[in-house]
Amino acid sequence: MKAQLRFQLLFFLLLSGTQLLQAQIPQVPLEMEFADLTLKIHPQAQREIQLDVDALYRNAAYFKVKSERVNLYLPLVERELRNQNIPDEIKYLVIQESGLVPDAVSTSNAVGFWQFKQGTAEEVGLRVDGQVDERKSIVASSRGAAIYLKKHHGILNNWMTALVSYQMGLGGAKAYFGNQYAGQKVVNIDRNTHWYFKKYLAHRIAYQPSTAILTSSSARLSEVQIQGPTTFASLAKQFGVTEGHLIEFNKWAVNGKVPAGSFTLFFVKGSGLPEGPVANTNPVAPTETAASKPAKTYKAANSFPKITGNTSKATQRKQILVNNLQGIQAAAASSPTAFSEEIGIREKRFIKLNDLPETEQIKAGAYYYTQRKRPSAEVETHVVEVGETLWSISQKYGVRLAALKSKNRIRKDAELRPGMVLNLKEPRQRGTEIPMYSEPEALPTSTTQAATPAKVEQAPVQKVETQTSSYSFHTVSAGETLFSISKRYGMSVEELKQLNSLGSQNLITVGQKLRILNR
Repeated sequence: MKAQLRFQLLFFLLLSGTQLLQAQIPQVPLEMEFADLTLKIHPQAQREIQLDVDALYRNAAYFKVKSERVNLYLPLVERELRNQNIPDEIKYLVIQESGLVPDAVSTSNAVGFWQFKQGTAEEVGLRVDGQVDERKSIVASSRGAAIYLKKHHGILNNWMTALVSYQMGLGGAKAYFGNQYAGQKVVNIDRNTHWYFKKYLAHRIAYQPSTAILTSSSARLSEVQIQGPTTFASLAKQFGVTEGHLIEFNKWAVNGKVPAGSFTLFFVKGSGLPEGPVANTNPVAPTETAASKPAKTYKAANSFPKITGNTSKATQRKQILVNNLQGIQAAAASSPTAFSEEIGIREKRFIKLNDLPETEQIKAGAYYYTQRKRPSAEVETHVVEVGETLWSISQKYGVRLAALKSKNRIRKDAELRPGMVLNLKEPRQRGTEIPMYSEPEALPTSTTQAATPAKVEQAPVQKVETQTSSYSFHTVSAGETLFSISKRYGMSVEELKQLNSLGSQNLITVGQKLRILNR
């Protein structure tokens, strides 16, 4: 009888925990606002987007670490978008693009927070050379992204198509959408809506509630103007942080040194925050073979594919190596037939060398192999991210698709889950499940409320009789930022900061009372 009661209690606790976890995952609505548009979401698209939202929440530790990056970086992203009159909601796109990892590199060699290729970066005024890469600066790259999106919106006259143009370029968006959405204020989201926009909606819905964490930690990203040339060692002494900390938050300094000129230096200040490298905490495989050196494993993974050789002529044969294999970069989007003919390789051979899926088209800027891929990669493991496929992973590391499937005993993309740790060298032991990555804690929060996304509630404005009648008080509630509060009361962020003596601080805490001007 006691055993039965214990079983029933255990079952109840497990069921309650599962229901609690599900209750925390935000649900995709059938209608929502985006910029100046009203989005009407078809039930089928709603289910599709919800699957992506669920996937983003599946690994709680990984989601928490990403949310902590949101803590640090999004206030600066908001500011740069606001300076260019870009809708605030666009800020969630940077999470989709890079996960807020400063030195993220895509398979098409796009780099940084907003995933710019070098040519596009230079077009929007970013410096990219052997000393400085502003694609890895949250402020400079956000300003560049805002300029890029503003230009495209001016031509497309619709924020949805402008956002999709970030992925496919202005020419691609014009060819794909034509003028069907220009000037429209109501957009139907259905199965035919471009995947990139639906993926964006998933990130926005997933991370919008997580901004509750933003107000629960005193950690903040500080910005100071410095003059080079100088070293991070001397700057570390000046600002009271470690040299490694400065290097981690200032990846824009390509060689770990600040060259001659004026630059913005970033470092984190906040109670309980470690001064070590915490921003670049991408998922690492916690397998028995790789767990002893996770940072090394993931940092290596994040640098793939490795492109060497004459990169100025990457679109020509026998000029570059992709993961130390002969390869080539596609100059423009085309079909496999046209591309293989263009580069002088028989189509069947090209398809075989790249394990090309039947429906896969050649993507502009992507790298392809002209030499047979290897049965194993240089690194041990890869942590699956949202949107990846077995083929894209095999291309990233130059591993044969069949070998990747065989090592992990996985056959279909439908079996992939974000956070899975795939083997790239050794086969997974028979009878063992593919492990899921569980990321170590970073950027510790000060309250238990920060660990789970909270429902955003409107905080009351409290009138205080003993104070001057020129202002009132607002009590900060979970999910609020300086920008959202300033918009609510018709103030600028700078006015709000000056009135409350916040200086350069962008973050606030739950329960904090802020003075609000009575207008």
